[in-house]
Amino acid sequence: MEKGHDSSTSMAASELYTKFARVWIPDADEVWKSAELTKNYKHGDSTLHLTLEDGMDIEHKLDDKTKNLPHLRNPDILVGENDLTALSYLHEPAVLHNLKVRFTDSKLIYTYCGIVLVAINPYENLPIYGSDIINAYSGQNMGDMDPHIFAVAEEAYKQMARDERNQSIIVSGESGAGKTVSAKYAMRYFATVSGAATEANVEEKVLASNPIMEAIGNAKTTRNDNSSRFGKYIEIGFDKRYRIIGANMRTYLLEKSRVVFQADEERNYHIFYQLCASSHLPEFKNLKLGSADVFHCTNQGRNPVIDGVDDAKEMCTTQHAFSLLGINELNQKGLFQVLAAILHLGNVEIKDRDSDSSIIPPNNRHLTVFCELMGVTYQDMSHWLCHKKLKTAQETYIKPIPRLQASNARDALAKHIYAKVFNWIVDHVNKSLRATVKQHSFIGVLDIYGFETFEINSFEQFCINYANEKLQQQFNMHVFKLEQEEYLKEQIPWTLIDFYDNQPCINLIEAKMGVLDLLDEECKMPKGSDDSWAQKLYNTHLKTCSLFEKPRMSNKAFIIQHFADKVQYQCDGFLEKNKDTVNEEQINVLKASKLDLLVELFQDEAKVTSPTGTAPGGRTRLSVKPKEVRSGASSKEHKKTVGCQFRNSLAMLMETLNATTPHYVRCIKPNDLKFPFTFDPKRAVQQLRACGVLETIRISAAGFPSRWTYQEFFSRYRVLMKQKDVLSDRRLTCRNVLEKLVQDQDKYQFGKTKIFFRAGQVAYLEKLRADKLRKACVRIQKTIRCWLVRKKYLRKKHAAITIQRYTRGHQARCLVKYMRQTLAAITIQKFQRMCVQRKVYLQKQAAALVMQTILRAYMARQKYQGLLRNHKAVFIQKHVRGWLARQRYKRSLRAIVYLQCCIRRMKAKKELKKLKIEARSVEHFKKLNVGMENKIMQLQRKLDEQAKDNRVTSERLNCLETSHAVESEKLKVEVSKLKGIEEEAKNNANRVTSLLEQLERLRKELTTTQKEKKTIEDWATKYRDEMEKMVAELKQQNGLLKTEKDDLNRMIKEQSQQMTEKMTRALAEETQQLESDLNEERSRYQNLLTEHLRLEERYDDLKEEITLSVSVPKPGHRRTDSTHSSNGSECTYNSEFAESEESSRHGEDVTRGMDTSLTLKLQKRVTELEQEKSSLRNELENKEEQFQRARVRDDEEHKKSRGAELEYESLKRQELDSENKKLKHDLTAMRQSLLGNAGAGAGAPGSPPYKVLMDQLNSSCEELEVRKEEVLILRSQLVSQKEAMQHKDEKETMTEPVHYAEDVHKMKDSGAITQAYLGLKETNRLLEGQMQQQRRSYDNEVEVLRGELQSVKEENNRQQQLLAQNLQLPPEARIEASLQHEITRLTNENLDLMEQLEKQDKTIRKLKKQLKVFSKKIGEMGAGHVETISPGQMVEETVRPVNIPRREKDFQGMLEYKKEDELKLVKNLILELKPRGVAVNLIPGLPAYILFMCLRHADYVNDDQKVRTLLTSTINSIKKILKKRGDDFETVSFWLSNTCRFLHCLKQYSGDESFMKHNTPKQNDHCLSNFDLAEYRQVLSDLAIQIYQQLIKCMENILQPMIVSGMLEHETIQGVSGVKPTGLRKRTSSIADEGTYTLESILRQLSAFHSTMCQHGTDPELIKQVVKQQFYIIGAVTLNNLLLRKDMCSWSKGMQIRYNVSQLEEWLRDKSLMLCGAKETLEPLIQAAQLLQVKKKTDEDAEAICSMCNSLSTSQIVKVLNLYTPVNEFEERVSVTFIRTIQTRLRDRCETPQLLMDTKIIYPVTFPFNPSSLALETIQIPGSLNLAFLTRV
Repeated sequence: MEKGHDSSTSMAASELYTKFARVWIPDADEVWKSAELTKNYKHGDSTLHLTLEDGMDIEHKLDDKTKNLPHLRNPDILVGENDLTALSYLHEPAVLHNLKVRFTDSKLIYTYCGIVLVAINPYENLPIYGSDIINAYSGQNMGDMDPHIFAVAEEAYKQMARDERNQSIIVSGESGAGKTVSAKYAMRYFATVSGAATEANVEEKVLASNPIMEAIGNAKTTRNDNSSRFGKYIEIGFDKRYRIIGANMRTYLLEKSRVVFQADEERNYHIFYQLCASSHLPEFKNLKLGSADVFHCTNQGRNPVIDGVDDAKEMCTTQHAFSLLGINELNQKGLFQVLAAILHLGNVEIKDRDSDSSIIPPNNRHLTVFCELMGVTYQDMSHWLCHKKLKTAQETYIKPIPRLQASNARDALAKHIYAKVFNWIVDHVNKSLRATVKQHSFIGVLDIYGFETFEINSFEQFCINYANEKLQQQFNMHVFKLEQEEYLKEQIPWTLIDFYDNQPCINLIEAKMGVLDLLDEECKMPKGSDDSWAQKLYNTHLKTCSLFEKPRMSNKAFIIQHFADKVQYQCDGFLEKNKDTVNEEQINVLKASKLDLLVELFQDEAKVTSPTGTAPGGRTRLSVKPKEVRSGASSKEHKKTVGCQFRNSLAMLMETLNATTPHYVRCIKPNDLKFPFTFDPKRAVQQLRACGVLETIRISAAGFPSRWTYQEFFSRYRVLMKQKDVLSDRRLTCRNVLEKLVQDQDKYQFGKTKIFFRAGQVAYLEKLRADKLRKACVRIQKTIRCWLVRKKYLRKKHAAITIQRYTRGHQARCLVKYMRQTLAAITIQKFQRMCVQRKVYLQKQAAALVMQTILRAYMARQKYQGLLRNHKAVFIQKHVRGWLARQRYKRSLRAIVYLQCCIRRMKAKKELKKLKIEARSVEHFKKLNVGMENKIMQLQRKLDEQAKDNRVTSERLNCLETSHAVESEKLKVEVSKLKGIEEEAKNNANRVTSLLEQLERLRKELTTTQKEKKTIEDWATKYRDEMEKMVAELKQQNGLLKTEKDDLNRMIKEQSQQMTEKMTRALAEETQQLESDLNEERSRYQNLLTEHLRLEERYDDLKEEITLSVSVPKPGHRRTDSTHSSNGSECTYNSEFAESEESSRHGEDVTRGMDTSLTLKLQKRVTELEQEKSSLRNELENKEEQFQRARVRDDEEHKKSRGAELEYESLKRQELDSENKKLKHDLTAMRQSLLGNAGAGAGAPGSPPYKVLMDQLNSSCEELEVRKEEVLILRSQLVSQKEAMQHKDEKETMTEPVHYAEDVHKMKDSGAITQAYLGLKETNRLLEGQMQQQRRSYDNEVEVLRGELQSVKEENNRQQQLLAQNLQLPPEARIEASLQHEITRLTNENLDLMEQLEKQDKTIRKLKKQLKVFSKKIGEMGAGHVETISPGQMVEETVRPVNIPRREKDFQGMLEYKKEDELKLVKNLILELKPRGVAVNLIPGLPAYILFMCLRHADYVNDDQKVRTLLTSTINSIKKILKKRGDDFETVSFWLSNTCRFLHCLKQYSGDESFMKHNTPKQNDHCLSNFDLAEYRQVLSDLAIQIYQQLIKCMENILQPMIVSGMLEHETIQGVSGVKPTGLRKRTSSIADEGTYTLESILRQLSAFHSTMCQHGTDPELIKQVVKQQFYIIGAVTLNNLLLRKDMCSWSKGMQIRYNVSQLEEWLRDKSLMLCGAKETLEPLIQAAQLLQVKKKTDEDAEAICSMCNSLSTSQIVKVLNLYTPVNEFEERVSVTFIRTIQTRLRDRCETPQLLMDTKIIYPVTFPFNPSSLALETIQIPGSLNLAFLTRV
């Protein structure tokens, strides 16, 4: 371990130990604690002023003697590195801190330390061991991926294949550190990437052996619930192709003492507890077991149960593993008997007889059971358990032994039996895993203990530590060797590195007179003891060896200084454990057992093999037995001690390891409490020291641990160079810069390709780089801040000037305003004062005049009033009394009228409320409007009447006023008269006074009358207002009713729309689900096709191997399986026929077989045609009836045109009848000919039946063609004649028209004319009958319509009744009822629609089933895949009534070839065709067109044999060429395009109307006429799918090496991401060197793929699917590597990825492929890049991340955040709290826990129909194809 001064020697301490520098100081609790300097260190200072992370200030005193400074801390950007050797400062605290950060913060359990993989047990299941992770690491360089056990396994596998050298993976560590799991995952990796060479998977067998080995070799300890108490070395064998062929297991150090002793809180081996837990099962009843607490061997630990483990279930697993490895039930039963006997033996109680002897009580139950299970006698076993035999030269003595020795002998026997069982099981496991073929190489996996030290260390720990000393020596030498090789390779001066050599310690243990030698010597002494052995050790080594010490307080112990630590061993028990003696007579008793398995266990006791003896403390070791064993050496070998055996076995192990290339895995136990992801620094440091990791660091630090390539150094530290320093030669540039930056040239060395730095130099360079960047940042900040402040100042200055300008203007305006206001005020005051004075004067004047006027008026009125009162008193009384009476009457009348109005208003309100309720009904709204209008008119009339009454009242009032005026005039006259009698009035003063009083009373009454009049007027006004208000309210209510009506209508529409939208949405969801199911089904189907193709290839390979292994094939023909269908048999047969044409003899045999087969098929076809004829007649009758029923509902305008179609059907039926009769006659003749000449050569060419058959077939074909043309001409003439006769009546249609006669006379065949004429007459008669039937049907239809009309009327009445019922309901109930009625109506309509939909679905399913049944029947009836078109099918075809001309006899788009030229056609057109020339010079899809034109001719001549052989040969040849050149993308693309074009041609010219929509009339003429090739279309579709999948695999193989380099590693934007320091595991450089793939390489390759497919004429839709698959592969591979590479998860790398993705999108845009779905496949990668760039601090950031990353799984998001690594000091790491917040927010997501994307997914492909506009007759065959034997037809 390097000291503090070593870390400061890189440069002057004053430069490094400055203020703010961070250091490590020792700490008792945390081992090392971080601190920061608060003051610069100066040479000579004795203390350092530090500040801890918690803020506490301390003074750290330096050692007075050494003055060693504390270790410097690495920069933050180096913390968390994948490789510890990448750290600039290499020392213990840096290693510990780096492991802690990776383990606790980033949840990374693997870390490199040079060549060592450090694995920390997480105590939690992690999803990092799946097959997707294995595939991601397969083929990758070890430094290119994050540390993993798979990376080590891949490195070992790759070096084995590359260097032809065996490999070893050494897994070591403490108990519970995870050694067994690491070894298991390494073996799983080998089995996955290599594949087993045999049918039985060896990896599965090795994994199946794990439950067995864990049951018999694992136990619970205080540190581990499943601790392996033995070591093992598994050799996995490989053949020459590096496939697993077998395995072999060696075991070491079985802890036998655990069988009879366990410490507290520990258990015995699991198998004993499994047996006890299963004791209640019937098969274990005979073992007589019970609870584990009963037996002494299982209850000493006092804790027989492990939490979460069911021993009964584990027993079932163990039994299953035994069966899987070939251990039968009988042997299993024997094993369980022996193991149960060991438990019973442990309970045998031995008692003292006296002080020197012992005895077992008679009839001991446990001993009885032991003897029964072992098949031995009770007397012998009980006797020899308490006695021993002593042999001398003359006599043999039997001596009793005391109880203690007897108990030890009993325990030794139990341990010995268990060791034998263990060895036997391991032997059988190896037999099961043994390779059946020769082993070429192997990879060994060593799972063994690490260094151990406890409070009491005995012989077991001594042997374990001795083994670790040997392994550590081998490790040190290997590390030293690698360092030396690296230096020599780079040609730098080699200086000897001083490293710890533990050879003295090994010599102390194993050399002559060493510890083991003295121990063996003491064991040979008759009275040897542990004390005497200890004294010999003290005397021999105490003064001669510095590594050997004696404890001060003990004479029975010794101390050895191991490489890891000092260990004190207790001498007690060393001799006994080294001897490991067993009573020989007890073994003899067991050998005499009746149990066969027990005899087998001890049969080799006499003959000793290679070291298989027991190891210390009951630990045993099993090695491979030698082939030859000398019998003479048996006795000598039997006397070997345990130490000697272990030393020999360890020497063999080291010899094996030295012969291989080692790989090291060091497992670390992070804490003793088994808490997940909890790091205990003390325990970790202890293990790091013990396992040699820190020694590796020390060796690396002693040399040049930091290594950079020149390009990486230039890229990283370019900022430290000036422009003039940059030269074209990178090496010279780096040399010049380093000489300036680092003065001491011993701190670095220049190699051939790398620069080597000593420890601390990279940190110094990083400090310079950070200072330079910080200065640049400060300068940038200074400039920007200056610019911002100046901009702010100018903005403030401009604002101040503007404010001043506006303020001064405002003040000037205020002054002017003030002056104007002052002048105005003076003027106003002047005129106001004048007005006031004039007003006062005028007021006074007016007051005087008013006073005079009032006084004079008062005097006149007084006089007038006196006269008036006296003269009219009586008259006024009369009128006033009459008026009062009338007023009382009017008031009563008014009150009555008012009361009536109130009552009527109350009734009107009730009626209004009722009308309002009725107004809410939608159905009566219109009626309500009419009622409201009537009411409004009535109210208007009432209002007019009231106005009329008011006018009458007003007139009455006017009359009263007029009468009053008249009376006033009369009173005036009387007053004038009274003047004359004034004197008389004076005399009657009293009378005048009374009259004045009466006059005053009349005035009061007049005033009252005026008030009443005013009251009446007010009431009239009020009444008018109320009426107007009422009218307004009615209008408002009317408007509300209209609004409610509109709302209800809108609600109904909305509900209807919602129901429609709901149905549409449900339909869309169902459609989407169906599409998803279809895609899944299509994907499953295509995967099955892939598997079928793989099996076919496997079958072909096996067939080739069989063909090669069998030199002389047996003569004879091959038979096919009788269970094959006819289609499959013929396809296979034709394939064999096509392949066997190269041999003439064999070809003749096949030809004869083919002709015979054809004859037999024709015989079968004769019978089928007779049956078909009768079925066709029935079908014609059914079709005719269906045709008549279908025409019933047509109108009369189209009757005549339908008549023409009926004539066509009749003619067609007659034509088919005549053809069927002729076919029957011909086939009868063929049958007679064949039956009459049946014999051996009946089917041979040239025989009479064969000639008759061929002549009749040719004549039939020619006659059929002639008949077809004549019938077509006749049909067209009849149609045209029928159209010309539409204006004539039915009688005239019965006669023969002139034009018809003229057209008929043009025909040459008189028989055909007669037949056509008779058919026409018959057609006319049928027309008459059908017209009458149609008339009757029309009448029936009218009746049906009337019935429907009546039902509609009834429905209308029912609706009216329902409406009337609703009107009687309350308003709320009425609305609810109307809505319920509407909902019910819509529901019924929906149910009706759903019923119709279900009926249609049932009909479709029924038709599909019928179609399948018919297809099956047709396949059974027809010969091969090709089926001729039956007459029934011709009847079903819809023929348009068009004029069809005679076909031209010139070239019709067909190619004719002879049968013997078929192989030549296939060879020239498929097998030997070069795609490049065809794609460039000829039209796309030319081979497909040529093959289809040849197929058309075979169909034209009705040669089903030719059709089948051509199609079969084509398919097989395409498969053959793809198998041969399947790695060539151009070939695969070419045949994918041609296969799809051939498939489209079969569809386009199939005659199916759905495929003929886009055809020209000429193309329709070229349709296939005789064969339905639908089945072959399916075969071609399957072939196209297979070709597509092969294209994707070929494309993936080309793109795979480019993706990671181009998308991740290459810097598309130069200078954005700097290169971080790397360790020993160098990564791929991100700088573009020669041969390095870039993004441009990927884009060029994509363009090449696209242009190739376009040149080959691939369908555009298919190109889109290919591009989508390409982009998915790019995105998935890139994201997977991003998730497995910590160095790629940075902000700058996210920018690079987004830029690369934008370039890919631009490529899609250029190719017009943005809508193909390819961009969506990159969405996870885009979101991962965005995740690297977004802010990751607050809860708002977490919410934004959760909403943004919807295409990433939770595990992927957390993984990216954990891997996020700052490249520069200015970036910050993601806190653990933020990651937990993300996990909490994403907890409810429903998603798969898979971390990586599946790169093997292939989207299901579809082949949309793409018809060709190319006319077949225009295609020219170039001479370069060598197809001159084809003839154009």
